[in-house]
Amino acid sequence: MGDDFIVNIIHRPELSPEYAEKSGGKKKKAVSEESLDIFLFQQECAHKNGLKTTIHITYASLFNDLIVKVAKEHHEKYGDEIALSLLGLPCKEFRDKYKTEDFCIWMFSKEDKRKIIDDVFSLFYEKFGFYPESTGSYFLDAYTINYIKEKYPSIICAVATCWEEGSKAYHTCNNSWYTFLDGGPWNPWIPSKINSHCPAFDKDDDSGIVAIPHLSRDLLACFDGNGSNFGTHPQNVIRGMIYYKDEKGWHLPYLYNLVDQYRHLAKYNNGYSYNMMFVGPGWLNKMGRWEAPYELLKQSYEDGMAYYGLLKKQGKLKDMTMAEFARYYRKKHPSYSTPECALWKDILYGSNKQYFWYADPYMRTCLDFNQGGAMIDLRPYAARIPFETGIGTDHVYDATYPYLIQANYRAGYFTHYAGAGTVKSCKVTYKGESTDLCLTRTMAKYEKVDQGTRITTNPVSLVLAGEEILIQSVFTFLEGKGSLQIERKLLTQTQEPVVFTEYITAAFGVNEYQDDMSKLILRVDDEKMNYLYKGRKIIHQGGKEAEVIIPDIQTSVSMCGDNDEMVVEEGIAFSPIYHIELRKAITKGEVKTWLNLRKAN
Repeated sequence: MGDDFIVNIIHRPELSPEYAEKSGGKKKKAVSEESLDIFLFQQECAHKNGLKTTIHITYASLFNDLIVKVAKEHHEKYGDEIALSLLGLPCKEFRDKYKTEDFCIWMFSKEDKRKIIDDVFSLFYEKFGFYPESTGSYFLDAYTINYIKEKYPSIICAVATCWEEGSKAYHTCNNSWYTFLDGGPWNPWIPSKINSHCPAFDKDDDSGIVAIPHLSRDLLACFDGNGSNFGTHPQNVIRGMIYYKDEKGWHLPYLYNLVDQYRHLAKYNNGYSYNMMFVGPGWLNKMGRWEAPYELLKQSYEDGMAYYGLLKKQGKLKDMTMAEFARYYRKKHPSYSTPECALWKDILYGSNKQYFWYADPYMRTCLDFNQGGAMIDLRPYAARIPFETGIGTDHVYDATYPYLIQANYRAGYFTHYAGAGTVKSCKVTYKGESTDLCLTRTMAKYEKVDQGTRITTNPVSLVLAGEEILIQSVFTFLEGKGSLQIERKLLTQTQEPVVFTEYITAAFGVNEYQDDMSKLILRVDDEKMNYLYKGRKIIHQGGKEAEVIIPDIQTSVSMCGDNDEMVVEEGIAFSPIYHIELRKAITKGEVKTWLNLRKAN
């Protein structure tokens, strides 16, 4: 039995796209008519390639009898799902009723969220005679999901986040687009009732829906750069200028490579892989966008759909509606602790760079094998931080889930000030000479083991004190434990001991700017200290556990395992971070340590 590659094709008849009305230089009627034409074109593209869609009916389109009629017809003829979008709110009817220019559902007050949801769902029922099974937005906070599920239990699937939409996206749109929702999963997940970014811990924590990301992104190029340029939304690829033209016309090979990379993820996820295309009409307007003519925009969409259609004809793809996928995912996902994994290679620049992404109810993290397997992103899902978003809360517009490590916002190993960047790695010392595994390049392989998920690197060669030393790293994510086991294997017999310093340099936050660290508690065994920005250390010989508690994000991060010496260290005001280090000297064999994440009340 072969692997399953699932695709969701989602179309949104957004008749009053805010960006088109304000930047397109057209009258409202012309925008509405063109948007309707584009929606019909998108539907035709899917259907002629044998693909079913999920039609995300917007608030504005519920006032359009033709849209309602077409949705009903396509549901009957092609099996398309009629779903309800919480995007596409802005229109005259909405503005007149709610007296606001806001349109992002997660940014409204709780009271307005309830009013708007009830309004939109009631109008949907009035038009179609049933409540939808799927909904969505760029982001859906836990309060909104919980309210929807309680009032409209038919909902089983939702678009709930847009991967890596944080400060990087903000900076690349002239610091103007206040949609901060970084830190969520890149692949489908079952959201926690407490924080929708986090996969549910168990049945009691299950929000009752399956969530999908707004777009399927390039999990390497998007993390390193602007995600809006790298996704299976064809116009993302055009915005990133990842295409070329010759005498035969326009070509977009990267788009196909990106789809194929997602197909490859079945190898790491129990035989299933997922991809989605979610495109509103504004990207296909006749005036063109990003210096690209309409002809290229149109062709990119036709080519993308044709490729999905070809894969389906070859038996390599299953097209599903959102609701169908939600049911499939519930059956395919063995347990709440089952992770989503992605061993991702560079498909854009042709390098050997390779990342491994891992997400489960305890953590989301990324290992960079261009830096020897260094951890460059870490989000403590174990804390399931219960913050709310919207007007009247402490997070009016910023829904980002905090990090402990983030190599782009708080630097990584490579900084102008030694030790200042957030990273998890290992320093190796022999005969007084030292280097960091961040300075090595390797590749890795994936393996499913009884304990969980194992990633093994190719051995790396270090030359220290004139001698070659071979080291191999093994990372085992212990399923259902919130623990990562790290093994450093010394493959060379040495004359003198090799000292391994396994360490984490970390912080906490949602962007480049560090919040106050003074609430932090640092501990080795029974000895504790509060963070005072003085660069102090606690050192124990052969310690049992080193821990840092971060009350602001209800998180405990700790390390334990093989050590001759265990250290915690606070930073200084110029370098507001903290360190945990475990040192062990060996002449052969391996060093085992564990990184643990827990909720700290």
